[in-house]
Amino acid sequence: MSGERQRPSRVVVGADGSDHSRAALEWAAAEAARRDVELHVVYALGMPLIVSAYGGPTRFEPSDEISGQATTILSEAIELVRKEHPSVRVETFTALEEPPLALIRDSHPHDLIVLGTRGLGAFASMFVGSVSVRVSAQAPCPVVVVPTGAKGKPATTKLDRIVVGVDGSNPSRRALGLAVNLAAETDGELVVVNSWEVPYPYDPIAMTAAGHQPQENIFERQSEELVAELLAEAMDEQREDVNIEVTVVRTQSGPVDAILEAAEGADAIVVGSRGRGTIRGLLLGSVSQGVLHHAKIPVVVLPKHADEEN
Repeated sequence: MSGERQRPSRVVVGADGSDHSRAALEWAAAEAARRDVELHVVYALGMPLIVSAYGGPTRFEPSDEISGQATTILSEAIELVRKEHPSVRVETFTALEEPPLALIRDSHPHDLIVLGTRGLGAFASMFVGSVSVRVSAQAPCPVVVVPTGAKGKPATTKLDRIVVGVDGSNPSRRALGLAVNLAAETDGELVVVNSWEVPYPYDPIAMTAAGHQPQENIFERQSEELVAELLAEAMDEQREDVNIEVTVVRTQSGPVDAILEAAEGADAIVVGSRGRGTIRGLLLGSVSQGVLHHAKIPVVVLPKHADEEN
C-alpha cells in the first residue's frame, strides 16, 4: 500500500478509437494540463480467458493484427494530446483484460479516471454503457463520464462552473468536498443544489389557517442551515488561498431534475454514489444513474469507497 501512495497522481483515460473515447481523451488531456500530472491512456483488448484444469485462468494472446490496431489507436491518442496540450506527459498501456477491469486495476485512490459514454439500451444498467456504470461504481477514485457532443467532441473541457447536489448524507458530503477541489483548480464557481419534497398528510391551507407554520418555510430554513453547515465543513478543509464563488440553489424539485436544471450552462456535475446493490444498474444509486443518463456535460462520480484511504 505504501508503494501505491508514493506514485504521483495521474489522469487515466480509456481509449478505443471511437468518437466517445476521443471526447473523453480531449477532456482528460485538458484536466491533466490543469493538474500538471501525467495522462495515462489505456487500451483494453478484452481477450478471452482460457480455463485449464491444471492451472489458473489465463488470457489468449492477441494476434499481430489486434496488437497493431492497439498500437495505431494509442499512437493517434498521443498525437491528439500533443496537438492540443503539448506540455502534458503521456503514457500508454495495452491491457489484455476487459475495459472496466483494466481501468480499475490501473488506478489508485489519488487518480482520476475519464471515460466516454454510449447508450446501449433502455435498461437502467445500459443508460450510459456498461463500462461507464461499472467503473463509476467500483473504481478506487473519482470517475468522469464525458458525453459526446457535436462533431464527436465534449460539450466543454472547462471547469469554470461546477454543480453538486447535497442532501446531508455522507456520499453527498464527500461529493461536495470533491466539487470544491475541482472548482479550486480554476478559481471557478461552485453551485450547490439542495432539493426536498414537502409531504402533505393534511390540508396545508387548513393547517395554515389554524396557526401552523407552512411546511415550505420549515423545510426552507432546514435546507439553509444544512447547506451552510456542509459548506463550512468543506471549506475548512481547503487551503487558505482558495478563491471560489459559491451559489446555492434550494428547490422543491426532485433531486435529478434540480441538479440538471442548475447545470444549464455549467461545465461539470459532481455526484456521490450510495449504491448498495449487486445488479450493475443499481450500483450507483438512482440519483447518480439519473444524472448520468440525462446530462449533456461531463459528470464526475465519486464511487462509494473512493478516496476513503486518503
